[in-house]
Amino acid sequence: MEPHTRDAIAARLSEFEAVVEVGIGRRTDVARALATAGVSVTATDVRAREVPDGVRFVEDDVWNPEPAVYRDAEAVYALNLPPELHRPTLDAAERADAAFLFTTLGGDQPAVRVARETLPGETLYVARE
Repeated sequence: MEPHTRDAIAARLSEFEAVVEVGIGRRTDVARALATAGVSVTATDVRAREVPDGVRFVEDDVWNPEPAVYRDAEAVYALNLPPELHRPTLDAAERADAAFLFTTLGGDQPAVRVARETLPGETLYVARE
């Protein structure tokens, strides 16, 4: 991810005190930037992943999420989220009464209702504010 894109996403998400990143994979730069900015970050993935210092990791599947992982989050976010995960991630955010923001893979369109925010190098989709 380009630094200006990472910084713009992190700036937008730093409005929240506690966030959960769904499907962190090997892209840890936004989580790192948020943790450095003092945001409480929990990262999830369906398999064990290494995360930066200051980021808590929980193995979780958004198709069958553990509610406790999301309970204290003000926002749930995901980067490059495939369309089949838009609805289950929105559901997890709704159950936690958290905002839900995400980016998609290339030309994928959102599979849920969203507002669009144009950031440098990326469109951020806001499904729940």
